[in-house]
Amino acid sequence: MKKDLKKVRNIGISAHIDSGKTTLTERILFYTQRIHAIHEVRGKDGVGATMDSMELEKERGITIQSAATYCSWKDHAINIIDTPGHVDFTIEVERALRVLDGAVLILCSVGGVQSQSITVNRQMTRYKVPRIAFINKCDRTGANPYRVTQQLRDKLQLNAVMLQMPIGLESDLEGMVDLVTMKAVYFDGEQGDKIRIEEIPAELMDEAQAKREELMDAVSMFSDELMEKMLEEEEIPEEMIHEAIRRGTLALELTPVMMGSAYKNKGVQVLLDAVNSYLPCPTDVENTALDLDKEEAEISVTNDSEDPLVALAFKLEDGRYGQLTYIRTYQGTIQKGDTIINTRTGKKAKVGRLVRMHADDMEEIDGAGAGDIVALFGIDCASGDSFCHPGVNLSMSSMHVPAPVISLAINPVDNKAQINMSKALNRFTKEDPTFKTFVDHETNETIISGMGELHLEVYIERMKREYKADVEVGAPQVAYRETITQQADFDYTHKKQTGGSGQYGRVAGFLEPLEEGEYEFVDKIVGGVIPREFISSCDKGFQRSLAKGTLIGAPITGVRATINDGSYHAVDSSDVAFQTASIGAFRQGYAKANPVIMEPVMKVAVEGPSEFQGAIMGSLNQRRGVIIGTFEEGNYTVVEAEMPLAEMFGYSTTLRSLTQGKAEFTMEFATYKQVPRSVADELVKAYEDQKKDA
Repeated sequence: MKKDLKKVRNIGISAHIDSGKTTLTERILFYTQRIHAIHEVRGKDGVGATMDSMELEKERGITIQSAATYCSWKDHAINIIDTPGHVDFTIEVERALRVLDGAVLILCSVGGVQSQSITVNRQMTRYKVPRIAFINKCDRTGANPYRVTQQLRDKLQLNAVMLQMPIGLESDLEGMVDLVTMKAVYFDGEQGDKIRIEEIPAELMDEAQAKREELMDAVSMFSDELMEKMLEEEEIPEEMIHEAIRRGTLALELTPVMMGSAYKNKGVQVLLDAVNSYLPCPTDVENTALDLDKEEAEISVTNDSEDPLVALAFKLEDGRYGQLTYIRTYQGTIQKGDTIINTRTGKKAKVGRLVRMHADDMEEIDGAGAGDIVALFGIDCASGDSFCHPGVNLSMSSMHVPAPVISLAINPVDNKAQINMSKALNRFTKEDPTFKTFVDHETNETIISGMGELHLEVYIERMKREYKADVEVGAPQVAYRETITQQADFDYTHKKQTGGSGQYGRVAGFLEPLEEGEYEFVDKIVGGVIPREFISSCDKGFQRSLAKGTLIGAPITGVRATINDGSYHAVDSSDVAFQTASIGAFRQGYAKANPVIMEPVMKVAVEGPSEFQGAIMGSLNQRRGVIIGTFEEGNYTVVEAEMPLAEMFGYSTTLRSLTQGKAEFTMEFATYKQVPRSVADELVKAYEDQKKDA
């Protein structure tokens, strides 16, 4: 089952909310004959788009989970992952990009480069994913692909080069001029499936020549041969141009720009051609793994089907038939009946069923080779685990997981709901590394944490629907932190004498603010005043102290604890004694180190008609927002600000009523900042009252 890896493409489709990702994927599936009828995202036929298989996705018309599918176009096998646009589901995009070789970045020809496009582009850059830009919705009023291409250069610093130019725009969109072949391409038939190639209309010829020159100047940088032919004014073969574009794209130094309208069935087949021509195959991308037998030394993965298997589980789903694990194979083959090892747990597993996914349908397969994306059934693992053949102990380096910023308390209404809720939470935390849950021992409430209001809302809704777990939801809580602002000494002795052996430990040193990171322990003990075996006990004691600050009971971060003196007792000193002494020492130093409360601050972008600019800015100022900049685009304004997360609750309702429902906002975590004095006093008072009530 040797497969030509040169003809495999693993691509992701990502973009800002409502740029048309799912609509585009639906068209791709139709033209590659995976589906025989096109359904819309908010379709009147009640079916919903193929890739939005979850009930909630169909109702809200948004993508929540990235869905994987497989299709083939002109003898190339293409694995596609349609990712969500909402920043709350960032991890879905991260995990998709981790296993993809290339991506299509979709932009709306009216909205242009929006806040989430910037986030997605940053993620693609982090994982070094080559991309093609597709400017969608060229049939909409106000469409301007030239402006969007310029924004790709200015806002995303991409070397964006147009490979096409539109013939007509807005409601007059007829087709594209292909600047590589210098032909006009039209999409006829009700579903745009009849492609007609004509000469370029005379009135567009001059502009097309100028754009072609721009294209040739940009791509000649990636091919000396092509540059020579240009200088000698010889005929340049198309294949040479394609090769140069591909080289630039793979080097992440060129971003080809395509355009069209997925909804109006224009430009999709040409985009598929570009995916085959310019995006990398698995062997074009260098992937590294960590060798667990050699102290996590980095080694390259070969992409060869003859070598032992190395695969990464990048996504889990609880399907109708048990746990479904999506894996990307990096080298070797995986066959039904094989024994594989989870290198994190060391557990062996037998491959029972192997399937290729198509949204929520699946087809059984016997085996898969390097570079494939397939799914396994009935294998117990967590998201981000690596699987290998026995005898190989490699781990694919894991993905970046952002920390949760918002929490909610949830309470089951009765015992049945309690059982169902714990089943649901168990599954969700396994599936989604950004979704955390724990029990607050003081209030005995279950707390769930995630990336935003929508993120948690979706999980609560899924709990009710998929698990029949009826829960009551408390008010949202912000993930505050505490930290210190100055250096402070401590010198604490713990002495306890009750019948038998006592406890004794003295710890002295100082706490100081730590610029980078959460906690650091420095050992400056000389002369054995604290024996070596108790140094780690001091560290443990300090770490235990970080769990809860004294101001509002929030976790403490940004502290360096240094010990430089102490004393011990030959009989009464023990691990427990020094841990307890360190906790006392930490509290003593913390109280003197001027502790403050830190809050998560979000980067917020509000987009709306220019007439509401004043109202939007006013609403941000009222909520302690700091406005960073405003951009006018046509009659639309984008206001960017930094806002404390605590002030963002219910903002969507306020914004809708201020702007007659015409403005929308996106937000993502930016940083932690100190809360103002007045707010800190309120938080401390609320915490004191809560302790009294308890």
